[in-house]
Amino acid sequence: MLAAVLVGDDPASQVYVRNKIQACAKAGIESRLEAIPARVSELELAACLAALNADPTVDGILLQLPLPKHLEARRAVETIAPAKDVDGLHSANLGKLVADDDSGFVPCTPAGVVWMLRECGVDVAGQQVLVIGRSTLVGRPLALLFLRRGHGGNATVTIAHTQTRDLPALVRTADVVVAAAGVPEFVHGDWLRPGVVVVDVGIHRRPGADGKSRLVGDVHFASAVEVAGAITPVPGGVGPMTVAMLLRNTLLAWQRREA
Repeated sequence: MLAAVLVGDDPASQVYVRNKIQACAKAGIESRLEAIPARVSELELAACLAALNADPTVDGILLQLPLPKHLEARRAVETIAPAKDVDGLHSANLGKLVADDDSGFVPCTPAGVVWMLRECGVDVAGQQVLVIGRSTLVGRPLALLFLRRGHGGNATVTIAHTQTRDLPALVRTADVVVAAAGVPEFVHGDWLRPGVVVVDVGIHRRPGADGKSRLVGDVHFASAVEVAGAITPVPGGVGPMTVAMLLRNTLLAWQRREA
């Protein structure tokens, strides 16, 4: 069973959690929602997570991020038992990723990106891969996965961030670009080398010309699609892969508990 913990009433988080619970139902995985008021204290949230840790019917715990501003996300994540941390964000699981220890859980979005590229026939071995963004949620673990020996890895990886000089020039050197900067339509087509593979991790809501909101990524799709050899759409690209990897991690957690 997957226990999804939703703190507060952020509309985007509500949609994400609902999609994950629906995906569980389609895959035959039991799930339950723990909805917690936004005014919850750190101690109360920690107590809720501790109860889920101790619950033998719960295989995986998903703490939907971001949390309300008065709560410290890292402290909350560290409260989750590593064996139930199916998001792969506990320091114990991140440490296992650094150590090439497969007994941990890999963060879902990075795992989804690597899986998608592999299944689409994109071999990154020996390629110049640029990851834009250095978060512990996506950028850093994704770089480690690309560096791993074996299928889906063996790339030469560069991580760009807010202090990177002349980012457009750096982007033009890459065979694969992963945009995880958290800035809407940040990467433009004239930055890209023709034929490059572009993976857009971002998702943002912006007002459209007709007054209706639209979803965009970290890449300016209209200009990038004219240059790229392959590009992921937003929505419908990385997002479904993230959910798929969450289900996979939940299944692994159950298998390990039953073993």
